Amino acid sequence: MIYDVIVIGAGPAGINAAVYASRYRLKTLVIGEIVGGLVGEAYEICNFLTCFRLKGLELAKRMAEHAKQEGVEIVNEKVKEAKKKNDLFEIKTESKRYEAKKIIIATGTEKKKLGLKNEDKLLGKGISYCATCDAPLFKNKVAGVVGGSDAALTSALLLAEYAKKVYIIYRKERFYRAEPAWVEVVAKNKKIKSMFNLEVKELIGKEKLMAVKLSNGKVLGLDGLLIEIGGIPRKDLALQLKARVDNEGYIVVDKNQRTNVQGVFAAGDITNNPLKQIITAASEGAVAAYSAYNEIKKEK
Repeated sequence: MIYDVIVIGAGPAGINAAVYASRYRLKTLVIGEIVGGLVGEAYEICNFLTCFRLKGLELAKRMAEHAKQEGVEIVNEKVKEAKKKNDLFEIKTESKRYEAKKIIIATGTEKKKLGLKNEDKLLGKGISYCATCDAPLFKNKVAGVVGGSDAALTSALLLAEYAKKVYIIYRKERFYRAEPAWVEVVAKNKKIKSMFNLEVKELIGKEKLMAVKLSNGKVLGLDGLLIEIGGIPRKDLALQLKARVDNEGYIVVDKNQRTNVQGVFAAGDITNNPLKQIITAASEGAVAAYSAYNEIKKEK
């Protein structure tokens, strides 16, 4: 079977692209490991229209249901290879091969690591990259969060529902990246203490995390440390397809979400568009689907 559009990635950009493509009556397939992507890890979403104070897992669930109601086919696998073959694109997962007239890349980003010794060894033993997954493990314990984004602050708020004390460790003098609304909520939470102009330099503990050493030389005792320091664009497939990326690895797109490769579009956090939010990702997915539809219509 040849699909009109294959969407690679099942986050807000990918799912919304598929919903729009399906409503344009394009034969559409989504291939992604987890429906919702990083949305499922969000503590609470307050700035997506009609979804005031919605848990990330609930929004991810709704996205999947909406796509299925529109007849979108979803395959939960990882794409290993993408290449152009004559006038079509060939997509390979671990178990199957697919073909499509157009591709929308919506692979998003993966979590950055601190790059410290023992970080991998202590993963699941105090080190975490997902508050939604692991917050209950720190009930009545002391936890820390590294980072200063919305994700870092909302993770701290979730941890504070379980932990007796939460420290936010941030390398700058104040929270520059986070929404002022989240900054205010964090400041009012008596369980949370923000520590500025500091970095984590060492992870202390053998069988589990016991403490961290900070850039000022002090040792802070912690039972857990959540790392929220941004993302790295998942650009491998873009490079395979020879789509242009910028110096940071984000796919360069125009206002129609087109890449430099004919028939290849990109949407969401993987693109070089500056605002990385659920609503902008969904919007870019819609634009990408519309552009793909127009190309297919012209080609007919």
